[in-house]
Amino acid sequence: MSAIPHEDAPRRRLLIYRHRLVVRVTHWINVLCIAVLLMSGMQIFNAHPALYVGQRSQFDHPVLAMGAADDSGAKPVGVTTILGHDFTTTGVLGVSREHGELVERGFPSWATLPSYQDLATGRRWHFFFAWLFVANGLVYLAWSLTSGHLRELVPSGEQLRHIGRSIWEHLRLRFPRGDEARHYNVLQKLAYFGIVVIVLPLLVLAGLTMSPGIDAAFPWLVELFGGRQTARTIHFICATLVMLFVVVHVVMVLVSGLFNNLRSMITGNYAIDPEEKPDAH
Repeated sequence: MSAIPHEDAPRRRLLIYRHRLVVRVTHWINVLCIAVLLMSGMQIFNAHPALYVGQRSQFDHPVLAMGAADDSGAKPVGVTTILGHDFTTTGVLGVSREHGELVERGFPSWATLPSYQDLATGRRWHFFFAWLFVANGLVYLAWSLTSGHLRELVPSGEQLRHIGRSIWEHLRLRFPRGDEARHYNVLQKLAYFGIVVIVLPLLVLAGLTMSPGIDAAFPWLVELFGGRQTARTIHFICATLVMLFVVVHVVMVLVSGLFNNLRSMITGNYAIDPEEKPDAH
């Protein structure tokens, strides 16, 4: 006699194929490239830890600057200046501890590549992985355009109308279930679309604008960004946005299911939970 399934019996999780091979390969190449680019970029920034607007450096009016000042005890104090406002950031920015001593550095040694101050090595790391990052991005973009994947990153009008509910559900750490979990939600789409279509192209163009060789071939780039120093500032801001995106992305991966998310980005397979049945009244 066969058993009759009870209506309250838990339904099994469904395994779906979520991420295609190109997405997975380019994702992990991006992980490597972004890590190296951020760390080597901070090494390059430390050679002159200040940002300006315009064609030339206006040392008295930086948009952002990291440095050191002496306190009453003659110990260095880290000071970060943003738009004319000073903040004490000893131990992290401006002044950090190295081999037991406080030293003046824009970013601390543990955040830069290499850890010691070496502009030439930092530039070599940065330029090599920058071109790898661009090549990888072009592969992803070409595939996305031909496969229609890029359209998956554009939120629908229906999703945008319910963005408030999506934000509230994420704040409560309640994530999509059932058929809704098969696709990117509106917050994911806005974040991915903003990074892929706006921030990363701007980051790359601003970086190219700082290259004298590129400027010689495309002088209009400097005019487009309003000067080399403005391009450097925009490059820094875009890199900061990428870093914030990575931090939020990692946090969401952790809280929404580390194993499930890692498996989907390694094998492509993702397990979705069945939709919750509404309470009976």
